[in-house]
Amino acid sequence: MFGERSIPLFRISGIRIGANPSWFIFLFLMIYYLSGYFGDVLVGSSNTLSFAVAIAATLLFFASLLLHELGHAMAARRQGIATEGIDLWLFGGVAKLSRDSRTPGEEFKVAAAGPAVTAVIVLICIAIAAVASQTSQLVDTAQMNIIASSPLTALVGWLALINVALLLFNLVPAFPLDGGRIARSIAWKVTGQRGKGTRFAGYLGQLFGGVMILLGVLAVGRGDIVSGIWFAVLGWFLASAARGAVASSRFTDEIDGITVSDVMDGELVTIPDFTTVIDADEQYFARYSWPWFAVVDPLGRFEGVLTAARVDDEIKAGRPATKVGELIDPASGAASAVRSDAPLESLLTADALRQIGAVIVVDGDSRLCGVVTEQQLARALAAATPQHS
Repeated sequence: MFGERSIPLFRISGIRIGANPSWFIFLFLMIYYLSGYFGDVLVGSSNTLSFAVAIAATLLFFASLLLHELGHAMAARRQGIATEGIDLWLFGGVAKLSRDSRTPGEEFKVAAAGPAVTAVIVLICIAIAAVASQTSQLVDTAQMNIIASSPLTALVGWLALINVALLLFNLVPAFPLDGGRIARSIAWKVTGQRGKGTRFAGYLGQLFGGVMILLGVLAVGRGDIVSGIWFAVLGWFLASAARGAVASSRFTDEIDGITVSDVMDGELVTIPDFTTVIDADEQYFARYSWPWFAVVDPLGRFEGVLTAARVDDEIKAGRPATKVGELIDPASGAASAVRSDAPLESLLTADALRQIGAVIVVDGDSRLCGVVTEQQLARALAAATPQHS
């Protein structure tokens, strides 16, 4: 749902930052709304100043969201979980992690990191107001109880308030919100089963989403159409995501205990990394007519995947003597591999299955063990789950 249609913006610490097309719509709507807001707060100021503060507030708000998601990403990295990207979209931001947490502790640390960053942002806003000797005006200005004495007061006050709202909302114990993930980690720890923890938080998420939908309908009935629709759509999204998590947890319970090594094919033709491009083309691609091959070093360690298209490009460019190992991107190689002792469910979100139709299996020392194709995974899942008539 996220990432596949996003527009790449930049990278931070190797993490791709992108934006869903819906984000650009929300960006302009937010600037438009805040222009009127700061026009009311900054009495006597020009329209140009109000517009400039509105732009700054919008950009700082999305910077806050990005920092929130980076908090999750950095915490995940410390737990050995890679982040494939962060996308901004209509309802905020989402970090796409390479795998789910394997322990309640991992889940708690990753989930709590985002709210912790948001709390720090609020404290920074308060500190800025304190330095400017305007702490007492901070909340009042944001709530429009008084007229702001300066653009800085208005900007910092609004940013503090919106981040407090973001913090409180995210801490609601309803999946997929951060609070719901924290609740899942606690229930997981208590019961000893991730599936039960997920269902507990998922049911809370469905309840909370239903309440938001109801509040949205009531708001529309009172004439507050924009807020009502916003609440209802956000509630529907949360309830749908929670419902999907509950259904997924039941499925993963069925395949619990099955590892990648249980379903992999240990017979896989590989290309040594010292092989030249022309030899790879003649001895492997022409012989087997496969679209890709795994490349290994002399010790049998997996380096990455070599495609027929890349070989053709090198030959057309007049570089037939290039060693295939020089064409491998280590990052893409790591993304297409999975440990042999990983749970089978980890393959369900593997990007390599969508990109090359298979996942390369390695051991703890990165030595190649085998491969799992889409067809093998489908057969394994069909055999592992009960058939209901």
